[in-house]
Amino acid sequence: MDKRRAGRHTLVTIYIEGGGDAPQLKARCRKAFNKFIQNMGFKGSMPKLVACGSRRNAYEQFCTAVKQGKKAMLLVDSEAPVRREHEFDPWPHLQQREGDGWTAPPSATAADCHLMVECMENWFLADIPALKGYYGSGFKENKLPSTSKGIEKVAKSSVYTGLKEATKITRKGSYSKGDHSFSILEQIDPNKVTEASKWAKQFKDCLALEMHL
Repeated sequence: MDKRRAGRHTLVTIYIEGGGDAPQLKARCRKAFNKFIQNMGFKGSMPKLVACGSRRNAYEQFCTAVKQGKKAMLLVDSEAPVRREHEFDPWPHLQQREGDGWTAPPSATAADCHLMVECMENWFLADIPALKGYYGSGFKENKLPSTSKGIEKVAKSSVYTGLKEATKITRKGSYSKGDHSFSILEQIDPNKVTEASKWAKQFKDCLALEMHL
């Protein structure tokens, strides 16, 4: 029997990189991703979300869940460019990336693991009006990195530098990981993100299959 049909009434749990070590920040991360996924169109039926802090913790908790026979998905930053031959098959990327060396649990597939390329903040570049609305006066759009080749082609370092430069004279101050990032995630339009990011679209499509929508 197909495992997706067999687990038809079992809630899928998504293990997410983010939230650091503080319980309050993990709760903030979970709330933001919950809002983002709801806005994707999963309002009636939602997965369970676990903010795991570090990417290593997210991977290890995902592996434990899979070994226990639970329905699980993993969502982490790619941290680096993803080679064309690894498109929508993140396990080779995660195995080969220095600092990871991860292998898929025996029963896990490519559909169970998803990447934010190169990091969650790349998604923000898909919805500049939301960034402007959040930061208000003083926001310098021209300091953001070019997305002419697509948001997934922008290096993580360039995204962070651009966000800090674009926001440093705003009332909220320079972009900071944590409260700023999760507030922005709640406000950006997931439809714009999935239009601009092939990996985000793949995540949405695979989640819809898991949720039988």
